[in-house]
Amino acid sequence: MNAFTIKDLENLSGIKAHTIRIWEQRYAFLNPQRTDTNIRYYSNVELQRILNIALLNKYGFKVSHINKMTEEEINEKVLTLSQLEAQKERLLNELICHMIDMKMDRFESVLDKYISVRGVEKTITQIIFPFMERIGILWLTNHINPAQEHLVTNIVRQKLILGIENVKLQADSKTSLLLFLPEGEYHELGLLFIHYLLKSKGIKVLYLGANVPIRDVEFLVKEKSPDILYIHLTSIGNNFNLEKFITNISNKIPDKPIVVSGLPFQTYKKSVPVNFHLKKSLSEVTEFINNLS
Repeated sequence: MNAFTIKDLENLSGIKAHTIRIWEQRYAFLNPQRTDTNIRYYSNVELQRILNIALLNKYGFKVSHINKMTEEEINEKVLTLSQLEAQKERLLNELICHMIDMKMDRFESVLDKYISVRGVEKTITQIIFPFMERIGILWLTNHINPAQEHLVTNIVRQKLILGIENVKLQADSKTSLLLFLPEGEYHELGLLFIHYLLKSKGIKVLYLGANVPIRDVEFLVKEKSPDILYIHLTSIGNNFNLEKFITNISNKIPDKPIVVSGLPFQTYKKSVPVNFHLKKSLSEVTEFINNLS
């Protein structure tokens, strides 16, 4: 069983921790355990419950009314939500819960059904990328087991590669980008998504992938002279020094623009070298890519 903090619940459900505490006092649907130091923690079941309650509350159900429902009634009401955005959020919640429970056949079935109805491209943009953004916080805080992460990563990676392979070739752009993750970083899904977005715009991509030493990046820059370097970090390991990496690669490759995006950069406040360009949201990423094409 996973143990989730109240901050995890806030990040995954969109409900503020303060509100969750009020709900705990007023209603019976959350009963967190406490550590020896009196810190709340929540089970898999409680995470699933708060996701469903947050979704129903967002689309018009009063919490006081939800509190009177059984678990089965809550699940049934979630399935009746007809708004398109509500249905997408429900699928995201299902993916999170299947990941946590390691029900990988159900996890993949959700993606495959959406692909059959909406196609690979919309599945990537509407389901896979939002899912990656939401679970990135769990990877960052180590609140899911590495086995869960690996199982999910392999499935999502297959769907992203399928999307990249199925992109119809368009007129080639004159701009080329070198995509990679720094040495010691293996969370490749976000970078694959960027690859997909670039290829869908006909932009040339040199894809190095994960765990790339800077010397290999330097070699490719000299040999192929890409116009831009791009890094997307889903999360960073405990032993990874982000500031040191930024300084190091900027010194090694000072004459190329280096674009970076991903969860660790969304709240990054420190100054960066002049050739570094932070993209702190998906909208900033897509705007950057659209301008390239």
